[in-house]
Amino acid sequence: MTKTKSIIRSKEMRLQDYDIKTQFLSTAVAKLRITPPESPEDVREIVLDIHDAGFDVRAGQNVGVLLPGHEEFGQDHHLRLYSIADVPEKTADGKGIRIHLCVRRCSYIDEYSGEEFRGLASNYLCDLQPGDHVTLTGPYGPAFELPADSDATLILIGAGTGIAPFRAMLKQAYQSEPAYQGRVWLFYGARTGLEMLYMNDVKNDFAQYYDKETFEAISAMSQRPHWSSVIDWNSVFHSRSEELWSMLLDPKTHVYVAGLEKIRDELDAEFAKIGGSAEKWAERKAELMASQRWIELLY
Repeated sequence: MTKTKSIIRSKEMRLQDYDIKTQFLSTAVAKLRITPPESPEDVREIVLDIHDAGFDVRAGQNVGVLLPGHEEFGQDHHLRLYSIADVPEKTADGKGIRIHLCVRRCSYIDEYSGEEFRGLASNYLCDLQPGDHVTLTGPYGPAFELPADSDATLILIGAGTGIAPFRAMLKQAYQSEPAYQGRVWLFYGARTGLEMLYMNDVKNDFAQYYDKETFEAISAMSQRPHWSSVIDWNSVFHSRSEELWSMLLDPKTHVYVAGLEKIRDELDAEFAKIGGSAEKWAERKAELMASQRWIELLY
């Protein structure tokens, strides 16, 4: 099963639309499980070094992982896109670039045979050992760029590994000179507290921003985590509906959304409630997209 990650600006892109002629060889340096051991979800942070002068990547971009395809299905290659999960840095020897990827180990059940299959790219990355090589393509994007106005309001909405680009984005924002001054609301959805990536006991990167008056991290979890994966966006949005709608009407507000494609319909339904009707929300969302202030990174 291939998941297509798309950057929504004026149109969606499919995996076959991406140019993979430019390729780079990377070397695995480390991997860290960032979900607690008791969590059924195995999510890893993969660290890769690239020693190639032509490789230039920024926070907010994506890279493609290129693996051999299934010859029996006529596939020359298998491409999967991953967001840069941290601000790129120099390698230990100072001669290359080090990047971090956030990868969930995936599998799926064939709807006809009932047989379980391991996701090709995700399991390949999660099983890497230091010194192993990975072929990369890209980078692609940028998907998420900070507004030119450092006082602009940011509404960041992510679910699952969709949190990865926001981790990189916020690090870049608060490490810049001068540091970002605008208000930031980070809404993060998961099925359980064990799946709150970068916001759990194993790795809580966002804790370094909690003392900032302009930053707030707001979690949304499924009301029935063992029965349904539907995230309870309604509760977190409803309690802030009046202020949230005011922010959405503000010309200085930028909204970024990342996660599975289904998050688009979930958010449209919730924002329609906040705005008073589906028609009113559709009109406002169209205005935000037209002014490049509503950006989606979906897969």
